[in-house]
Amino acid sequence: MALTAAQLWKAEILWWLLTLLVVAGVLLPIYLYAPGYPFFGLNALYIVGFITLTRYTFLLRFTFVARRQTLKLALIFLSIPLVFLLVQELNLFQTFFDEEGQEALLGVPLGQADLRMVRYVHSEMLLFGTGCIIAAVVFPLRLVLSVWRTRNRGTV
Repeated sequence: MALTAAQLWKAEILWWLLTLLVVAGVLLPIYLYAPGYPFFGLNALYIVGFITLTRYTFLLRFTFVARRQTLKLALIFLSIPLVFLLVQELNLFQTFFDEEGQEALLGVPLGQADLRMVRYVHSEMLLFGTGCIIAAVVFPLRLVLSVWRTRNRGTV
């Protein structure tokens, strides 16, 4: 089933809107509790990266990347430094959490109720960070398979 270019772009826009909704849903409680949280950008990058790379890995044939061999090759090579960057940033987050403590993570003094928010922030950051790193490792392998299939079989 081949989709038209208009259908592909509509689906892409819908996926990006859904991704932004997930980012807002995950980060809004943190923002309302601690507006000075130092890892908002990194956290949003991990969520967007996890959803987008996972979607492209499993639904590649329904994306605008599917038949663009040059773009796939570029993405394969760009994935290498991306993986190193993602690992380095997650390591910096974990080091900050271990060395500075729970109070510094949210920038507010901790009470008993605050520990739940710290656990939430730490857990969701590790979940999306690790998921994004795994997706960034698997994605170029899927692209290599797609390049081979397109060249040898004419499929994605």
